[in-house]
Amino acid sequence: MKYHLLLIPSILCFVGCTTSPNHSEELQAQIDSLKTKLATTYKPGFGEFMSSIQAHHIKLWYAGKNQNWKLADFEVHEIMESIEDIRTFETDRPERKELGMITPALDSINFAIEKQDTLLFKNSFMLLTNTCNKCHQTVNFGFNVVKIPSNQPFSNQSFKVDK
Repeated sequence: MKYHLLLIPSILCFVGCTTSPNHSEELQAQIDSLKTKLATTYKPGFGEFMSSIQAHHIKLWYAGKNQNWKLADFEVHEIMESIEDIRTFETDRPERKELGMITPALDSINFAIEKQDTLLFKNSFMLLTNTCNKCHQTVNFGFNVVKIPSNQPFSNQSFKVDK
């Protein structure tokens, strides 16, 4: 019985060591194929992430203005998720290094939403908006000015609280 237990690892090692060189070529072909697929896989660019943040910024404003705190909470977390995605997928962009400046403003908005305080929300939203503009200026995109929304562009969404 002892000999059988010793024989099994020896056979496995022999089989593993004598695999055909053709097997290595097959594995390399698979690796090359995966590299090609990965290189051509769609990845949103920095602008797409920022456009997404802009849409959530608008929706966040109208949700908070209408005291729809659940929607406001959802929208602020969508902004946070987009910022995390930038950190993950846009590693070669120097602008990425400045993203940390937005954290205090997002924390302030989160606190206002948690407290369901409309005045605090409006002040925190102004801080968020100003911080976005400060970041844009810091990374030489100062021409891209963010403001508090004046018209609700999403006519297919209600921002009022359903009661």
